[in-house]
Amino acid sequence: MAKSVLVTGGARRLGALICQQFARAGWQVWCHAQHSLADAQALCAEIIAAGGQARTVQADLASETDRQQMMAQIAAESGPLDCLVNNASSFEPDAAQGFSVQDMRQQLEVNLIAPLDLSRLMAQDIGVNNPTGSRSIIHLLDQKVFNLNPDYFSYTVSKLALERSVALQAQALAPHIRVCGVAPGLMFLSGPQTQANFDQSSQINLLRRAIDPAQVAASCLFLAQHDALNGITLPVDNGQHLVPLSRDVMFVAGHPSKENHA
Repeated sequence: MAKSVLVTGGARRLGALICQQFARAGWQVWCHAQHSLADAQALCAEIIAAGGQARTVQADLASETDRQQMMAQIAAESGPLDCLVNNASSFEPDAAQGFSVQDMRQQLEVNLIAPLDLSRLMAQDIGVNNPTGSRSIIHLLDQKVFNLNPDYFSYTVSKLALERSVALQAQALAPHIRVCGVAPGLMFLSGPQTQANFDQSSQINLLRRAIDPAQVAASCLFLAQHDALNGITLPVDNGQHLVPLSRDVMFVAGHPSKENHA
């Protein structure tokens, strides 16, 4: 029986690449979406047409009830998950001196509480005859957790907390579940960026070239398949985390749009 993986935010961009990587490796993929269900369905149809296994599941990750219902549906239809990839995130601009408490709570709910809650629900369903270390949780982080700047304050706080949770969860969920992180650099147009700004920003790393999102997706599969890896975070960013910046990379490269965004 094929191993199963849930990829949150799996319908587009990096999430879609992760779904495709796991499907090509023979995994049964659960592609989560909230607002992008049509994209998720199209992606799953592509995977199935190529001989893979994929299903969609819809949930608002900011809702505890939706999270519980999603995990219950997956367990009922395909059994305990072998891997959970917490890819979905909320990325909204704010600053330490001026943020909305409500908006911060939303980002914390999606970026931190949801991954931890889904992990908790996965851990409650141990399954039978699972070799220790065969199941895994992978948190998608950001190179910003190793290369701090104050932009996107609430987002960064949530990712910092999730990165610290990698080791804590690895200790707490052993020996049945491994927990690792992947910290990518800039991969796609983000926020107010123009294509010209992205083209310049994507070169600001040690290798002076754009990061290949497919390699980030492949790193998630690598961590899921290698059961000696536990409690670690891989920066997959062409060394971007080793290039300290006082602002987010898109602002260092110049104005990201025609407007002046602080």
